[in-house]
Formats: sequence, C-alpha cells, structure tokens
Amino acid sequence: MTTRRKGVLAGVLVATSALVATVFGTGVAQAHGGFTFPATRTYACYKDGKAGGTGDLNPTNPACSAAIAQGGKNALWNWFGNLISNAGGRHREIIPDGKLCGPTATYDAYNLARTDWPTTTVTAGATVTFRYNAWAPHPGTWEQYVTKDGWNPSQPLKWSDLESVPFDKVTNPPINGSGPDGAEYTWQAKLPSGKSGRHIIYSIWQRSDSPEAFYNCVDVNFG
Repeated sequence: MTTRRKGVLAGVLVATSALVATVFGTGVAQAHGGFTFPATRTYACYKDGKAGGTGDLNPTNPACSAAIAQGGKNALWNWFGNLISNAGGRHREIIPDGKLCGPTATYDAYNLARTDWPTTTVTAGATVTFRYNAWAPHPGTWEQYVTKDGWNPSQPLKWSDLESVPFDKVTNPPINGSGPDGAEYTWQAKLPSGKSGRHIIYSIWQRSDSPEAFYNCVDVNFG
C-alpha cells in the first residue's frame, strides 16, 4: 500500500471514529450495564423515547422530556453508562447529596427532583427476579438500598434518604437472561416489606477488578 493510500485510510478511520463519538457520545466506550427490571431511570426514559418508533428519542413522559431539555440525549443513548471510573468504594465520599442519580455531568439531569418519573409497580415483601443489562460483563458486587418512609421525592435524593443497610446484595450474579437490549444478569431478590407508594431503589455496582462503579436510581411504586 502506498504512503498516500495509507494516509487516506487513516483519515477515514479517524473520521469514522469521530462520527461515532459525535452520534453516540464518548460514554459508549465505558458503558457497561443498568437495571432493566425494575427499570433504572435512564432506561425507563430511553424506552419511553423509543416508543414513538421514529428512530430518535422523543419521550412523552414530562420528567424524561425535562431531562433531555436540560442535558440532551446522550445520557439516554448511553443509558447503561452511569458510572464513576475511579470510585473504588468511596461512593458516599465522592458523590454529594443531590447527585446520587447522576454523579457526573452527562447524567446530572437525572437528579431532577420530580414526582413524575416513570415507575415500575412492585409489591412490598415480594420475591422478584432482578434483571441487569450486561452490556460489558465484569465481576463485582451489587448493593440495593431503598428510600426511607417519609422521604420527599420533591427534594433531590440525599444519602440520608436511604435506609442504612441494603435490602439486597449479590456478588457475581450469573448472566443467564436475555432482554430486548441484550444479555442480562439475573438474580432473585426479596423486596423490602412494609413499603407503600413511590420510592427509589438505589443500586451501586462496584467492580472487583477495577475501581469503576455504576449507579442506578430505580423509580418504583409499591402497590
């Protein structure tokens, strides 16, 4: 191959990479997964946005629309990439109150304190199958917390709004499920008893092979 042809090919590759980054956002390279059942906030808005069938993301849910108006669509195209690369278990140290649902700039709009985020209806005390998209598998531990009784969904979520201990914890669950967006980790979990109405299930996935950690705010309605 001549030097000129090599140069042209290199230019095409660079341009292609730039196009991918522009369309899908730089978070794609780091995207690794998120709750699909019950749906994490970004996944619920992504599904709502796709429902129009246009190929674009145009959610009808008011909270999802407000998040796009504030932060654009990159967080939804990358609904599985809500992470901090160097967390190393220091979640409460490095994530301030009010930023739990979106600890980085890309996902900040999903911290909006609203009562109209899409919810998944669940039953208090029931045993359910949690499903978590395995976009890029990693070993690690998942911890799921739930908001305290009397928490105020009209205020940004604080660490003190969560129960002090996780109601569910699992290490290295199997990838034995498949959903509309790919392979999934699945495991059985018992939901907290005595809950009613709107709550947030807050999930932290800390990798054991890296300091990287992932964060999900899951809006549920305990029926």
